[in-house]
Order: sequence, then C-alpha cells, then structure tokens
Amino acid sequence: MHKLRFLLLLPCALLVATLGGAQSTQLNLPRQSQRAQVTQRIGITDITITYHRPLINGRKVWGGLVPYGEVWRAGANENTLITFPDPVMIEGKPLEAGTYGLHMIPNEDQWTVIFSKMHTAWGSFSYDEKEDALRVTVKPQATELHNALIYDFDQLQPDSAVVTMSWDKVAVPFKVSVNVNEVVEASLHSQLRGLSQYTWDGWDDAATYMIDNKMDLKEALKYEDNSIGNEERFENLMTKSRILDAMGQKTEAMAARDKALTMGTAPQLYGYGRQLQRAGKQNEAFAVFKSTAQKYPDNWLSHAGLARIACGAGNYPDATKQMQLALAAAPDPAKSGVEGLIKRLQAQQDINK
Repeated sequence: MHKLRFLLLLPCALLVATLGGAQSTQLNLPRQSQRAQVTQRIGITDITITYHRPLINGRKVWGGLVPYGEVWRAGANENTLITFPDPVMIEGKPLEAGTYGLHMIPNEDQWTVIFSKMHTAWGSFSYDEKEDALRVTVKPQATELHNALIYDFDQLQPDSAVVTMSWDKVAVPFKVSVNVNEVVEASLHSQLRGLSQYTWDGWDDAATYMIDNKMDLKEALKYEDNSIGNEERFENLMTKSRILDAMGQKTEAMAARDKALTMGTAPQLYGYGRQLQRAGKQNEAFAVFKSTAQKYPDNWLSHAGLARIACGAGNYPDATKQMQLALAAAPDPAKSGVEGLIKRLQAQQDINK
C-alpha cells in the first residue's frame, strides 16, 4: 500500500522539481516565484491580476525557459488569474465578466493572449483550447530589464487601460476597455435600493452623474424627482433645472432654477454666479450677485459679488472697496485669495476673466 502511494505521488514530485526546486503543493511555505497581485479601477470596475513572479536567475527566458510557439502560464506556479467583475473589451473584442486563467503563446514577432474559462489549474500543463473564452493577438515590445516578471496597468483613460506583462527585456501589452456608463447605470439601480434611496443626495448624485455624462435624461429626471421627494433643496432643484434644460423643457427648467435661487445660501448663490461667469453668461451672473447682496447684505461673499459687478462696469475704486469689505469678514482660509483679488483690482485688472 505504501509503495502504491509513493508511485502515485512521484509524478507530482517530479513536476514540482522541474518548476524550479523543491516546492510543496500542500503546505504554505515560501516559494521561489513569489505571489503578487495588482488591481486597477476603470470607472467603478476593479480589474485584478493574481500571479507569481519568476526570476531570470541567469537563464535564457524567451526561446529557452519559455519556448516559442507553446502555451505558457504567463507567470509561475498556479494559473495566472485575471478577474473582471463586469463585461469588458479586450483589444476591441468582448469578454464576459468572470475570473479567467491567463495564458500566452510567445513568438518573436507576435503573441497570443488567452483567457481560459478554466482558472484553477496548475500552470498550462492541462490547458485545453476548448475552454478558451477569448484569444487576441498583440505585438511584443522591447523594454528595460525586469529580473522579476511583473504586470502593470498603464495608459489610463476614463474607460480603458493597457495591461502589460514585462519580463526580461520583453513587454506584452493588451488593452482593456469598459463601457463605464453602462456599468454605472446598472450599479445605480442596485445601489439606490439600499439606504441611499432614503436620502436626497444619493438620488441627486446619481442624476448629476447621468446629466454630466449625457446618459438617459428621463431616468435622470426620475432620480431627481425622488431626491426632491426626500428633501427639496437648492442642489437638487438646480440639478433638475439642468436636466429639464437638456430635455428642451426651457419653461420648466427656469421654474426649477428660480425656486432653487429662493432657497440658496450666500455661498451657493455666489458659486452659481461664478459658474455662470465661466459659462460666459456675465449679465446673468451679475443679476445673481445683485440679488444675493439684497438677500444677504452682511455676508462677505455678497461684497465679493458686488466687487465683481463694479469691476465689470470698470469702476475699480468701488470694486476695490467692496472686496476690502469682503476681506474684513472672510474666514481665514479664504483671506489669501481675497487679498490676491484686491491686488488685481488695485492694478485695474479685470477679475471676472
């Protein structure tokens, strides 16, 4: 019985030995190729690669330790794993959400990157092409020497990143893209069934994201109405105004805006006036500054708004006076900024530009 058990275990022992020394497959012991993990968020999608890092150790890697034209585990020890919690595009080809075994076929002028549905194997020894979820072909690149194999994310964009495997003096990149808006929209449906559904700002944040990213405006309006239903505020009325304006409902948009302005604090109204200025709507901004000063005559931001109106009329002495009144009442963190505006006004520079 003992002899039979020994014969059954012998192939496993020989296999481990060929992988670079005596390494236990049963016990948690240090390994020559150390485990590593790297994660990159694209939008709200966290892509994770788990792998082991072999060292060169004076060996010829490409065309030697790793033969050309053969499937390779793209790391060491167990399968290199890549996990996508949401659907993605790999080099422009669709791949469903899931965890995949990452394998590669190296060649001198091009590499095949393989995403296998089988991700619990040891290396590529039991790899089966029938289990492929996707294959893409990419070009290898020359790179600086990496003694230890490494995966990295680079060329970051709002909806994509390039995954690069680098070892020795070769880098192998492949692009991962995510339909961020689609993923976020699906996530919002789930998130807004939790505690966020009982707050005004959860719905408002969702609606703001959707209008900012030109998504489903009807859905955004529904979210904003839910926000207002929880608590009517300056913020969600202004967001509703933006949505209605984008939908071409100008009268309704103006009504929501006007109602918001009656509820705004001095900082909110001043901030909105500055937003109008940045949008090139100077006269509308001045009207907001004027009404803010009437509603909050003693607030330092009201004086700052009046200074901007005076500056717009070319009355730099009055603008300087109003900004000095703003400085006297401004909170300490804001004083240096106000002082800078005063210096510009004294030099007769237009602070509205």
